Amino acid sequence: MSAKQRLAQVVGTAAVGALALGLTACSGGDSGGDDLTTIGFVAVGPEGAWREANETNIQDTFTEEAGYELKYAPATNLDQKSQIDAFTSFVDEGVDVILLSATEATGWEDSLQRAQEAEIPVILLDRGIEPDDTDLYVTRIAPDNIEVSTAVADWAVSAFPDGANYFVLEGPAGVSVVNERNEGFDAVAGAQPSLVKVGAQTANWSTEEAKSVVETVLKSNDNDVQFIFAQNDEMGLGAVQAVQEAGLTPGVDVKIATIDGTKNALGALAAGELSFVAEYNPLFGETALDVVEKVLAGDEVESSIVVPSATFDSPEAAETALPDRKF
Repeated sequence: MSAKQRLAQVVGTAAVGALALGLTACSGGDSGGDDLTTIGFVAVGPEGAWREANETNIQDTFTEEAGYELKYAPATNLDQKSQIDAFTSFVDEGVDVILLSATEATGWEDSLQRAQEAEIPVILLDRGIEPDDTDLYVTRIAPDNIEVSTAVADWAVSAFPDGANYFVLEGPAGVSVVNERNEGFDAVAGAQPSLVKVGAQTANWSTEEAKSVVETVLKSNDNDVQFIFAQNDEMGLGAVQAVQEAGLTPGVDVKIATIDGTKNALGALAAGELSFVAEYNPLFGETALDVVEKVLAGDEVESSIVVPSATFDSPEAAETALPDRKF
């Protein structure tokens, strides 16, 4: 039996015993009831439409009606120290489970070991950790970043049979999803000599920063850039603005592909401003709930759970998806 399975069984037994005894959730007396399972959610906080949809979905899933008290702790200005402090607080309080969406991939070993010693299972949401020691957490729930970014690269290869100069708008340095999206995209696009990378730069998931970066890139390359890969929708929409202000036509002179699949991005695809949108599905609260229930019951859980996502490669595809888009 692995250390992870032993942890799950110990925690499951402890949780059941706690419920049987009617112990109160560790919240200083402000919990919704004595029989609630406490979940500490170490979250990223405000970061764009995708993050808002994801964290709202988690909060809407782990409700008192479902038998949970969710303690939501968003990072302060995306600062990892504030996340580590919240994580430590949850361990000290003795919550039943910790959900972690890390602002940075590294620096979590001590926190995770402390949770393990306290027999509190940790479930990673969206973002992974480095080094990826699966003995220190139960599972990671997320869409497959490599698969999603590979889909963007495959589309780019087909969209530019005669080649193109391209630029990559990256998310913040040190974030696991950025590394994974680079890995998937580069494995395909980097193998195509006709696709020439003129540069890459972080725009921190921001529309305004992306607009500024692309303005500079277009000027420095005399507008000789045919393709921009934005690692999230907001940056892609900033690229659209920069292309337009340069007197070029998005989708014609410069094709722009993004990742996330928010309403705004699909609207831009429907309007012909974006050329390709790869969904990174944020709605996996029910999957997280299922995992928490299995962990507390002592059941085995896979160390990685992939959330299915779609791709949209035409205005028609976007128009079809928009009426039912929830984020």
